[in-house]
This record gives sequence, structure tokens and C-alpha cells, in this order.
Amino acid sequence: MPLPFMFPIILISFSSFFCFASLIDATSLELAKGSRVGEADALLKWKASLDNQSQVFLSSWVGNNPCNNWVGISCYSSQSVTNLTIQDSGLKGTLHSFNFSSFPNLLVFDLFNNSLHGNIPPSIGNLSKLINIGLDFNDLSGNIPREIGLLVSLNNLWLASNSLSGLIPDSIGNLRNLSKLTLYDNQLSGSIPMEIGYLRSIKDLVISLNNFTGKIPSSIGNLTNLSNFFLTNNFFSGQLPLEMNNLTSLTVLQLSGNEFTGHLPQDICLGGSLTNFTAASNYFSGPIPKSLRNCSTLFRLRLDSNQLTGNISEALGIHPQLDYIDFSYNKLSGELPSKLGLSQKMTSFKISNNLISGKIPSELANATQLRLLDLSVNQFTGGIPKELGKLQSLFSLTLNNNQLSGHIPPEVGMLSNLQVLDLAANNLSGSIPKQLGMCTGLLQLNMSYNKLSQSIPLEVGDIRFLKELDLSSNLLMKEIPQQLGKLRTLSTLNLSRNMLSGLIPKSFGSLLSLTAVDISHNELQGPIPSIKPFLEAPFGAYQYNLGLCGNVRGLEACVLPKSDRTTTKNGKRIVILTLLPLLASAFLLLTVSGGIFFFCKRIDRRKSHSQVREEQCHDIFSVWRSDGNMIYQNIIEATEEFNSKYCIGSGSYGTVYKAVLPTSQVVAVKKFHSSEEGHHDLTNLKAFKGEISTLLGIRHRNIVKLYGFASTSKHMFLVYEFLEKGSLKNLLASNEEAMELSWVKRINIVKGVANALSYLHHDCSPPIIHRDVSSNNVLLDTEHEAHVSDFGTARFLMPHSTNWTSFAGTCGYTAPELAYTGRVNEKADVYSFGVVALEVIMGRHPGTLISSLSSLSIPSSSSSIQEIDQHTLLKDVIDQRIAPPGNETADAVVRVTKLAIACLNANFQSRPTMHQVSKGFRTRWPTIPQPFPTVKMAELFS
Repeated sequence: MPLPFMFPIILISFSSFFCFASLIDATSLELAKGSRVGEADALLKWKASLDNQSQVFLSSWVGNNPCNNWVGISCYSSQSVTNLTIQDSGLKGTLHSFNFSSFPNLLVFDLFNNSLHGNIPPSIGNLSKLINIGLDFNDLSGNIPREIGLLVSLNNLWLASNSLSGLIPDSIGNLRNLSKLTLYDNQLSGSIPMEIGYLRSIKDLVISLNNFTGKIPSSIGNLTNLSNFFLTNNFFSGQLPLEMNNLTSLTVLQLSGNEFTGHLPQDICLGGSLTNFTAASNYFSGPIPKSLRNCSTLFRLRLDSNQLTGNISEALGIHPQLDYIDFSYNKLSGELPSKLGLSQKMTSFKISNNLISGKIPSELANATQLRLLDLSVNQFTGGIPKELGKLQSLFSLTLNNNQLSGHIPPEVGMLSNLQVLDLAANNLSGSIPKQLGMCTGLLQLNMSYNKLSQSIPLEVGDIRFLKELDLSSNLLMKEIPQQLGKLRTLSTLNLSRNMLSGLIPKSFGSLLSLTAVDISHNELQGPIPSIKPFLEAPFGAYQYNLGLCGNVRGLEACVLPKSDRTTTKNGKRIVILTLLPLLASAFLLLTVSGGIFFFCKRIDRRKSHSQVREEQCHDIFSVWRSDGNMIYQNIIEATEEFNSKYCIGSGSYGTVYKAVLPTSQVVAVKKFHSSEEGHHDLTNLKAFKGEISTLLGIRHRNIVKLYGFASTSKHMFLVYEFLEKGSLKNLLASNEEAMELSWVKRINIVKGVANALSYLHHDCSPPIIHRDVSSNNVLLDTEHEAHVSDFGTARFLMPHSTNWTSFAGTCGYTAPELAYTGRVNEKADVYSFGVVALEVIMGRHPGTLISSLSSLSIPSSSSSIQEIDQHTLLKDVIDQRIAPPGNETADAVVRVTKLAIACLNANFQSRPTMHQVSKGFRTRWPTIPQPFPTVKMAELFS
């Protein structure tokens, strides 16, 4: 065909093509628009099912285009929703109204750290393109749906820290692309399915803190890419499969807190990448894996509390990266190798309660970063190496209960950071080195049950912060030095079973912190000091001396010499004549100082006046969501500058206000007390900083959330999530509110507190001790879920410190040992938890019942109290305002009461850990063998 005739045809063809293309584009746009409308409808329907506060947060969700700046929503090329990410935003509701099938292109579904409850709908399996699911740190319950196995593109599945129960579905094996699976801190049970072995791409498998049982399947050996494997705190048992030796990519393996038996995997470090291996608190036996000997990457190794045997020298090699090692409470033998000192980054070495013999290698001094060295309860012989004096970072040195001999090297005085020195129960001889006085940071000194002789050196009195001094059962002689009276913080003093003579120093009258004393079996004479610990000490603390006297039972009264009696008559006159000029001088000094202070104060005010306006307009320290909704001025305006009408509570450190922000979000604001001049008390400032440092680093559904904080010259406050029901104490005090607390709700409250404390004690590093657990510091939300609050007195439990502290806590909840020793440990929180648990069961503070309960477990001098309590029925102790529990609920009440009583044991070492308590809530309540109305309180002590 001639070209002129073809041109119109070509033109028509191009026109047709462009019309067709335009039609396709229009159709695509129409389809995309329709898709967005469907997605918008689905999202708005779900929004409507959430509580009011959540709907306010999602106020940008309006119209029919979710790709148009809807908070938490992202789209690909503005065509369809691909990402729904709303983290840490307080969303409260369920997923029941979420239409998963409306989102065919969704890749990310992340609702981390909200308050969603209910189950995970099976329809989640419709999200065929999904790559990430983040539902961790919510309140979801029920089973993991089998339909999760339909999400074959999934890379990450985060379901940790919920209340999920049931089994891991075997359909999990379909997720061949899965890289991370985190299920920790739930109530999942059963065994690990064999199908787990199909997850050949997985790198992180975290299933700690559940109720899993049975053996580890051999198919686990197929996971050759596995890097982090966490199984801690479950009920796994049996031997580990040999196939675990195939996991050559492991970086972290944690097996602690189970019931494993048999040998540890011998080739655990064959891949050369292992950094953290913990298998503590199991029943492992046999030798320490040989592959650990040359594991150069190893950073942390805990194998304590097992039944391991073998020669320690064959297990330890050169570990250039090793920081922490604990082999305590096993049956290891042999001698410590000298090359242990080549692990120069090691900070803690614990091998107590084994059968280690031979000498302590002096080469240990080459591990110059050592902070804790515990070789106690072994069979070491020879002397204490003087080279240990080079360990300048050492906090704790415990060598007690060995067979060490010779003199204590004076080089021990070079350990300037030492806080604990325990050399008890050895064969040490010679004198106590006076250089000990240079260890001014020492808190605990125990040299009892040795053969130390000569006198107590005067320099011991220079250890001004010493809390415990035990020099008993030695051969010490001469007089007790007056200088010991300078130990104003001393709480325990034991000088018994020596050959000390002469008078008790008058300076001992200044030992006002003393709570326990024993000076028996010496050659002392004269009056005892007229202070409480001496006057109230049992007679056994004085007996077998030459001639002590005093106004206490068992001792004769002291007879003053005649010259002393004459002097006493004129005593008051002498005191008055002496004090008058002193008082006049003091008054003059105060007047002059006050004038100077007032003058300086006016100058300071003038200097700071120009800064006040600026500081009042913004906070100098703050944290909040990235959208910046929280600013200082919002709080000031919402509370009308902390008007009392917004006050909802008060405490020793500050007042709590309710604030409604411009976004309609409700928060609780804790404003710390300040002086009339606006100055912040140091104690309040310490509490303020303590809460921030504690809460910023932790996340748990039973711990109150810290949203923000501010500190200016005028105000200092913290901002928390608002918990509608208020404190547990107030709810129990109100008959109307208490009657809403069914036995199921009460058990759940106690469980929530237990889980929170278990998390603080066992899952935080370093562990956190609350120190003020009480019903007033347990807050409840609308679902009566417990949230532990008020961390102003919380302390980090440092592993290299004895953790002495000033008294803290609420009267009626404080552990007895904390009140008189000042040593803080996690067992003090356990005691306080026991009080709170009983308070929830009884509906009121247990009060005097606590002391009478103790009489059932500790021999009591009052048999009448004991007889009464032996016949007390549990049904008469529990809260009478609600109907008695029945069936399974009765089993739970008995179990909780039994746990609470165990926590109140007068001996803190006999109390359970919070992990054990929390674990008790994750097992099925045992059926009580008798009708509930016949259960006696005395039967719950076992």
C-alpha cells in the first residue's frame, strides 16, 4: 500500500492506542480509589470499636483516603495501604473489628506496646503479603491461630509480653522466610513442635518466660542460621538433643531456669561466634564443654547451680573477651590454672561451693579489671597471694570457708575500692594488718573462725562506713581500741570468743546504728554502754566474761565509786556553767551567718531573675512521642498551674494531678514538693532522677508508663499514663469498689504485681529493687489490671556492691531485715509483695496477723497466740464483703495465700524469689484435698 494511504491508518491506530491506554489508566485510578475507600471504611470501623481516648489519638483518620496523612498509615505510590504502624500510643480495644481481608497489600502490621486485649483473629491469615507483625507488649490472650501459617512471606513475628496461652501451632513450620520469632513472657504451654525445624532462615528464637514442657526436638539442629536462642524460665526437661551441636551460628544461648538433665552440648562454641552462654539452675551433669576452653569470643558464661563435675583446669582457657563467669554450686574439682589471669577483661569470677583445691594462683592479679572474686566454700590451701593487692577495681573479695593459712598480706590495704572482705573459716594466723584502715570504703569485714592473734589494730576505726564487723572466734587479746567508737554506721559487731580484756570503750556509746552485738567469751569487765543494742541484747551476748555489769537481765548492777557519786551531785551545775557561754557564742555565730546568707540570697535572686521567665516556658529535660505533643506549657495550663482541684493524690515526695491535654488525652502528673522559695529538696531531686533512670529503661505491661518529665527552677514533675481506678489501697478501702473485685480479678491483680517484680528482679540488667511495694503504689486501670508505680526509692542492684542503703519503704510493708540492717536485696521486695498479696485476699492490711503468722513457722514464746492461729480458718480471714470462692477459684485463693505466707518468712534467705512466685501463677492451680471452708491457716505453712 502506498505510504500516503497508510498514514491515516497509522494515525487512527495511534489514536486508538492512546484512547485505550487512557481508559486503562482511568480504570486503574478508579480501582485504586475504590481500594482506598474500602481500606478507609475498614480502618474507621476499627477505630470506632476502640475506647474514646484511642479515637482521639486517631483523630486524623477522617475522610475516605487513608493515604492522606492518616497517623500511622503509609501507602505505596498513594495507591493502597502497605504499612500500619502505631507504637506505644495507648490504643485500647480489640482486633475483633479489624477487617484484615480489606488490606491485600499490607506489608507491616505493627501495634507494639499498646493495651489491646482479646484474641488474635484467625482472619489475620488473609494478609498474604505481610512481612512484619508486631503485637508484642499488649494484653492479648487466647491461642496463636493456626492461620498464622498462611503468612508465608513473614520475616518477623513479635508476640512477646502478652497473655497468650495454648500451644505453638505446628503450622509455624510453613513460615520458611521467618527471621525473628519472639514469644517470651506469655502463658504458652506444651512442647516445641517438630515443625520448628523447617524455619531454616530463623536467626532469633525467643520463647523465655512461658510454661513450655517436654524435651527440645531434635529438628532444632536444622536451624543452622540461628544466632540468638532464649529458653530461660520454662519447664523444659530431659537431655538436650545431640543435634544442638549443629547450631554453629549461635551468638547467645540461654537455658537457665529449667529442668534439663544430662550433659551440656559439647560443641557449643564450634562455630566460633558464641558470646553469651547461660545454663544456670538446671540439673546438668558431666564436664564443662571442651569447646568453651578456646572460645575466644565468649563474653558471659553462667553454669552455676547444676551438678557439673570434672577438672576445672581442663575447662578454662584463655578468654580475651570474657567479662563474667559463674561456676558456683557445682561439683567441680582440680586447681585453678594460672592462665586465668590472661582474661584481662574479666570483671566477675565466681566459683564458690565446689571442690576446688590447690593454691590461689598469684597470676589472677593480671586480670586487673576484676571487681568481684568469689572463691568461697572450696578446699584452697596455702596463703593469700599478696599480688591480689594490685586489683584496684575489686569491690568484693570472698575467700571464706577454705583451708587458707599464713598471714593476711598487708597489701590488702591497697584495695581502695573494696566493700566486702570475707576471710572467715580458714586457718589464717598472725595479726590483723593495720593497712586495712586504708580500705575506707569497706562495708563488710569478716575474719571470724581463724587463728588471728595480738590486738585489734586502731586503724580499723578509720573504716568509717563499715556496717558489719565480725572478728569472732580468734585469739585476739588486749583491750578493745577506743577508735572503734568512730564506726558510726556499724550495725553488727561480733567480737566474741577471743581473749579481749579491760573495759568496753566509752566511745561505744556513739554506736547509735548498732542493731546486733556479741562480746561473749572474753575477759572483759566493767559497765556495758547505755545504748539500746547493748541494753536489749540477750544475755548470751555478754556471758563468760570476767566482770561485766549493767542494768540488764543477767548482769549485776554497776556500783559507782564514792568519788563518782560526789561528782554527780554537782554535775548539773557544771553542765549549765559550761553550756551558757557556748550557747551565747553559737547564737552570735548564727546571727552573723544568717545576715551573710540573706545578703547572698538577694544577690542570687537578682542574678536569676532574668532567667526565670525563659525557664518557665519550657522544660529542660523531656521525653515524649516524636510528634512533640507534650510540652511544658500544656501541663501548666491543663492543671491551672497545679491548682488543688486537679489533685488526685499525694505522697511523701509530691502531689499527683490529673491533666487533660489539648489532644483530650488524660495523663497523671506527679509534681515534686519544693520550698517556698522554689528550691528543690535534695531528697526529692534524688527521687525525681531515680524514677526517670529506672522507668526510661524498662517496659512491662504491669509497670506504669512514664511519658515525660520536666525540671525548671519553678516546677519539677513527671508525666505518667493515667490509670482510671486509682490505687489498690483506695479500692480496698471502699466497700462499693471492693465488692467489684471478684476473686478472679483479685488473683489477677496479685499475679500482675508478681510479674512486674519478677521482671524487675530477673529480666533487667542490672536488677531493679523497688523498695516501696505497697497497695498505695499499685494502680489499676479500667480492667483492674495492676500497674506497679512510684519508683522514687528504687535502686539498681549492682552485682559488685553489697548494696547498703538508708531506710526506705512504707510502714507495715517493709521487710524486718531492711529496717535494721540497711542492706537492700530483692528479698525485701518479696516480703512487701507478701503483705500486698494478703491485703488483696483479706480486703485489708494484714496488720497483727503478720506477726502471728510468723509464730507458726518460728518458735514462739506465746503459746496462746500459737494455739489460736493453729485453729484459724482461711474462710474467716478472707474478705467477707464478697461471696466465698468456689471450685477452681478456691484453689487459686489457697495457692495465693500460701505463696504470700512463704514471702513473709522472717528469714529472708528462705523466701522464694519473685521468679518462683511468678512462675507459680503460670501453672495450673492444684486442687485442694479438702473443702475450702475447712482449710486452716496453719496448713498453708509448707
